[in-house]
Amino acid sequence: MVQWCGSFGHNKHNFLSCLKQEVISEWQQAASNILVAIGYKHINDIMEEILSKFQPGVLPHFFVVQTLANLSDSNVYGMVPFLSAILGTMLPMLGLAKQDNMKWVFSSALCHFSDSILEYLANLDKAPDPTVRKDTFSNEIYMAFDILFNHWLQSRESKLRLTVAEAVGSMCHLMPRDKLEEQIPRIIPAIMSLYKKNNEHYIVSKSLCLVLDASVNMGSRVLETQLEGLLFVLHQQVSAPVDYGDPPTVKNHNEVLRCFSLLANSFPDRLVMSVLQKLENSHERSKMGSLAVLRHLINSSTSTMERKKLLILANIRQPMADHSNKVKKRVVQVISAMAHHGYLELDGGDLLVRFIVQNCALPDTYQRGQRPMDPEEVTNEALRTMCDNTLHLLTTTVGRLADVLWPKLLYYLTPVQYSNATTPLCKSLIVLGNKKKSNQEPSFNIDFKQEVNLPSTQTLMIRLMVNAAFPFNCRGHGAPSLSVLQILSVNIHPNTEKVWEKEIPPLLSQLEESTAESLDEGWDDQILKLLSKTLASVHDDKWVCQLAAEATRYLSTYNNALEEKSFLYRCIGVTLQHCFNKEVVKKQLQEVLLTARHNDALEREGVAMGVGLCANSHLEGTLAKLDDFSKSEAFKKSPSIFNLLKERNDVEVEKVKSTLILCYGQVALNAPPEKILNRIDQDILRSISKHFNTKVLGIKVETKDLTMKLSLIQSVGLIARAISECVKKQGYVFSRKQELISVMLDFIKSEPTDSMRTPVRHLVMTTCSNLIPLDPPLSESENFDLLKVCVNSVFSLPPETHTPEKTKEEEILDPKQRKVLYRDTLASLQELLKSILARDHTPEGLQSVFKHIESWLSSGQDHERERAIASTAHILAFYLDNLNVKSMVSFHNLGALLGRLSPRCSDPLPAVRTAAVDCIYTLLCIQLRYEGFSLDYKDDAVEGLMSLKQQLDHPDHSVLYKTCSDLTKVMTKRLHQQQLTTLVFMLFEGLVDSQTNCCRASSVILNTLLKNRGAGLQDLVPEVLEVLHVRLQNITDEQVRVAVGQTVLILASQHLQTVINTLVNQPLPYDSWTSEMWMALGADPIIANQIIEMVMEKLAITAPYVDKKESMMRGGTTKVATSQPLAMTCGLKELLLNGQTQEPAVGVFPQLFSCLTVRLGASVGVAAPKDNTHKHTTSIHVAGVAADALRILLARAQLDEVMKRLEEENAWDVMKEQSTHVQGVTLLARAMAKHAGPRLPAIVECLCPSLNNIYECQRITVTAFFSELLNHHVVTELMLIDVLMNNMMERISDPCSTVRMLAVRGLGNIADGSPEKVNKYAKELLAAMSSGMEEKDDPGKLITLEAMSGLSKVLLHLDKKNVHLLVVYIFMKIKPFLESDNDEIRCASILLMGNLSKFGSGEQVFKDQIHNVLVSLLLHLVDPNLQVVKACKFAMRVFTPVVGSEHITAMFQNHLHDDKSLHYGEFINDLTKYLIQDFPCMLNFYHISVVQFFKSNWPEIRAAAAMFIGCSCCDITATLTSEPHPNSHV
Repeated sequence: MVQWCGSFGHNKHNFLSCLKQEVISEWQQAASNILVAIGYKHINDIMEEILSKFQPGVLPHFFVVQTLANLSDSNVYGMVPFLSAILGTMLPMLGLAKQDNMKWVFSSALCHFSDSILEYLANLDKAPDPTVRKDTFSNEIYMAFDILFNHWLQSRESKLRLTVAEAVGSMCHLMPRDKLEEQIPRIIPAIMSLYKKNNEHYIVSKSLCLVLDASVNMGSRVLETQLEGLLFVLHQQVSAPVDYGDPPTVKNHNEVLRCFSLLANSFPDRLVMSVLQKLENSHERSKMGSLAVLRHLINSSTSTMERKKLLILANIRQPMADHSNKVKKRVVQVISAMAHHGYLELDGGDLLVRFIVQNCALPDTYQRGQRPMDPEEVTNEALRTMCDNTLHLLTTTVGRLADVLWPKLLYYLTPVQYSNATTPLCKSLIVLGNKKKSNQEPSFNIDFKQEVNLPSTQTLMIRLMVNAAFPFNCRGHGAPSLSVLQILSVNIHPNTEKVWEKEIPPLLSQLEESTAESLDEGWDDQILKLLSKTLASVHDDKWVCQLAAEATRYLSTYNNALEEKSFLYRCIGVTLQHCFNKEVVKKQLQEVLLTARHNDALEREGVAMGVGLCANSHLEGTLAKLDDFSKSEAFKKSPSIFNLLKERNDVEVEKVKSTLILCYGQVALNAPPEKILNRIDQDILRSISKHFNTKVLGIKVETKDLTMKLSLIQSVGLIARAISECVKKQGYVFSRKQELISVMLDFIKSEPTDSMRTPVRHLVMTTCSNLIPLDPPLSESENFDLLKVCVNSVFSLPPETHTPEKTKEEEILDPKQRKVLYRDTLASLQELLKSILARDHTPEGLQSVFKHIESWLSSGQDHERERAIASTAHILAFYLDNLNVKSMVSFHNLGALLGRLSPRCSDPLPAVRTAAVDCIYTLLCIQLRYEGFSLDYKDDAVEGLMSLKQQLDHPDHSVLYKTCSDLTKVMTKRLHQQQLTTLVFMLFEGLVDSQTNCCRASSVILNTLLKNRGAGLQDLVPEVLEVLHVRLQNITDEQVRVAVGQTVLILASQHLQTVINTLVNQPLPYDSWTSEMWMALGADPIIANQIIEMVMEKLAITAPYVDKKESMMRGGTTKVATSQPLAMTCGLKELLLNGQTQEPAVGVFPQLFSCLTVRLGASVGVAAPKDNTHKHTTSIHVAGVAADALRILLARAQLDEVMKRLEEENAWDVMKEQSTHVQGVTLLARAMAKHAGPRLPAIVECLCPSLNNIYECQRITVTAFFSELLNHHVVTELMLIDVLMNNMMERISDPCSTVRMLAVRGLGNIADGSPEKVNKYAKELLAAMSSGMEEKDDPGKLITLEAMSGLSKVLLHLDKKNVHLLVVYIFMKIKPFLESDNDEIRCASILLMGNLSKFGSGEQVFKDQIHNVLVSLLLHLVDPNLQVVKACKFAMRVFTPVVGSEHITAMFQNHLHDDKSLHYGEFINDLTKYLIQDFPCMLNFYHISVVQFFKSNWPEIRAAAAMFIGCSCCDITATLTSEPHPNSHV
């Protein structure tokens, strides 16, 4: 800026050139601002240049005028000397201004010029030219005023109107007096009219204030004529709402108030009367406006208002009675102003103080956290805070009010309507009292007798004591009340000063450090002790008696504050303790009992406590008074049977009785211990019983009134507490203990189980807790009943958030009350459990309590589990805290407790999880104590449990289970073997917990436990497995089932033989749960391998079945499977179902395949054994089990193609049945040969020993398997042919015909499987086949059939040299079978003949044999069996070269085709011709042969024989022309 100023000469032309151009506000305004800033130091230079642009007759630039205006503001003393010339030049220009913006800038400039002139004239002593006078500018200003007022003020542009009005206001001070006086009647209405034309009223009010100021200053006479209109308009403005967030509205309000101040100086009477009259207006805003004016006038026009004080005091009462908080707020502001100007010392000033106090006592408008919807609303809270501050301000800043407020404020401490004002009142009294006390002012000492409006010292003290007992009520009145009490000590009673100086400060310190939530529960007892010490120090019985009487009379003031009233009853009781006048005591007790509102529970309790406290010093008198009262008029309403049925209105009697019952309990509790024991039975319980039970028509009837029930319960509990205190000093047996407990339990049993509306449970259990420690102790059954009833009644309750249905008699508790009731009830149950445990502080005692809780720990309801675990944590903590180990004792039930609690560590509820860890920690600490460790010993592993609690907050299940595993490792280190066993079996129950998480946790803990300590449980393995078997039946969660399988596997890894023996002994067929256990063993390849080896060994050495007689009556035997091999086969099948057995199964595949194949063979046709338990045959297919096991084994070996083929051919079902078993094994061998060739050598090696087995069924199976293998070339490739052939040759002589048959079949199969090997074994094959056809022990001719079928196949591949010599021999062997009844044998024999033909060609002997069987073959062309027909056609086709007839050969080749039908008649007719023609010598033989067939079993054959004879005879006749044969008719 300095640089700018220094170079101004160079730059001023540039700035001014900026102003020459059109109005471009941004940069032209900046240029103007710079000129104004420079003009502050260089006004002459600036004015020289600006005036050059401000020439007469030429309308200047907008910013030139604005710059002049701003310069007059910034540099008053520099500009005013120029203003005369500027005004002279400007006045003609005003007529040239046509645009509103120019009119606005001229008006603004005139306003600024006027303000500058007035400031200059007001400070002439500082002005450079003190000769300047107002007259210098008067004419020019008036001329300008004329233009602005008469022409521009009427503009439609509101901004221009306001600027003109502002200018007019400023110009009025410079106008000639006569002109102003002349214009006032026009100016004031004109400006007031602008209020309606403009929304912005501040400028209008400012202008009006300036006009009024000018008018008042010159003593205008015409102003009074405008007064009425002015007051009306100004009152409207002052009554308008003020938005303190909007500065213009605040400024407007202040300008209006200035207007009132100006008018008050000239017209005080009319103004005050006008304002006070407006106070009577019912409109809220009008009152608020008047009060604002009144306050302003009191503060600003002190001398003017001095004479109006009494008038104002009288009229202020009107708004004080208003109900609007906004009005009250303004009244308080007025009172505050009046207090500073001496109004409160006048008569009636006390009403103003009362108004402040009343509003200090206002209740809250809104609940905590709520906010008013209307931002202008004055809430009770806001008004109350304002009054608090006002009272404090009056106390601390207005010194002369000290004698007004002290001691009069004491009056407001005792009326109940001022309760909420206690805190600010006490604070003011503390300030006033301390000031007067420190200054030793005589007025500090109060004469309560002279001050008739003040409460008595006793009432004041008792009120403050009650306040102190509830320190956070009424906005925290406790500490202030105690402080006032301490200040007033000398005034209340001289003897209290020392006591209170000692006792009150610590109480105040305690309150400073506390909140409503953290305050010690025994705070009210501390106040009672203060009262007791106070009374003890007084040593004035009359004063104390007066205090008792005053307190009793004061009770009614607390009818709406029952807690305070209850405490006041206790204060009365303490006071009566210190009262030596027995008549006064009796009188006050009578007064208390008579006036009490017995319908209120809190009041009844307070009365009882007060009476009880009184009994501490007056036991005899108190009991006598209670007895007298029970006979008084309050009990004269005679009961009837209808009363007891609740059809009565006067329930007050029962409420009074309830109070008396409570009183007796409190008397027992508070009476001197040395006096009360003898009174318990004879006086107290007798009286209670008398009140609780009523006689109707001579019958004792128990009341159903809930209040009386509750009173009885509480009273019995109090009596029990009293006895407990007494027996500490002297022995006592409470004979009625069990009787009372029974009554208590009956009360609980009568409570609804689905809801809790009353504190009966809570009070009963609290009472029982007090009774339990008394002698005689309860028996075990009594303890059991007590625990059962109480635990079940609490745990079974619905959650506290549950809202029960409303009944007629009972009100529904609000959520807060219900929460407290639930909390108290659960706490009382926990106290009861601890009381019972305290009587038997041993592991047995702990178990007797815990057994009532444990079932609830696994409840399906969250709230029930939470209650159970919380109670468990409490009793365990109590057990540990009170444990006193004098000798080494076994904590034998530790395992059971841990087993119940450890699964809860993964409960869905975080609170349950945390409490469960606490319980386990406590249990292990107890174990350490029992092991002999000291109380302060810390085991690192056990202490580490507490760090696990943090992990339990994690919702991830895997984290929870890992934590459970870690926790188990800690537990196992501290458990003895016996405890471990119990823990294991308890964890089994956890597997079926209602919560899936806990089931899983149980399995995790169990498995961790067994891994670490399972080796020592060998003797328990069978029992463990049996329990697991039972538990599996109820486990639904798949993860838990898998874990149980893991448990079995862990046991097997430690006790394999025991586990297998146990599982094998399970009933057959295995249920799904036993099957799961077997399957689980397959999860570990090593264990699975061991089991497979074990099973194979057992199956190899154990008899597969036994022969048992079917019955005594019938002969014959039945094969019955032996149990162990069958069970092992079942187990093996289940084991193999586990996919993880693939590795061990494949590892021993040949052995296991062979074992199961042999087992299958031994199982076919075998019946299941009888179930020893149920004495009936087990429903199990013995062979089916082996077949299933074998099938699963193939799957494990991934022989998918083998499986596929077997499934397609239904081989498994075929294999299981005795009639088709061989066929099934054949299919198995075929599939293995085709799709599992590489595995066959090892399998064959393993199966060979079984061919010598004593069980023919096993030999049959293996022989069938080998027999089929020979049907496939793979055995040659695998070099198994020799082994198999040798085995087959050996089996030819097997005792079993089926084995021999299969051996023959196998030998025949070589022709299909390895034809190139046929000649190698020609001799053996032909011998075997020949012997087979000669088999004598062959009932079904199966061996013969197989021999012929096999020989047929073999002959196809044999060299002629190996067969040549045997052809006729074989032919002769075959011939008998041509007429066999067995179709297959006929077919096989014919086919064999056909196959032999190639070896007999050229041999006459063979040719003769052909002719011997030719007739048979021709006749069998009509055999009923089509296969036989086909065989005949085949045989005759291959015979043709040997027959020796070209015609016959041609016929056979042309007509005997398998796929063509044969016209038998024509064929025979033609054939006989050729036979007669080519073999005439054979005709006789043919006929003889045909005749034999006339007796054939088949009609078709017989018919064919006849046809053959007929055709041949006809042909012979035709050919030989001879006589017919005598038998030709045949």
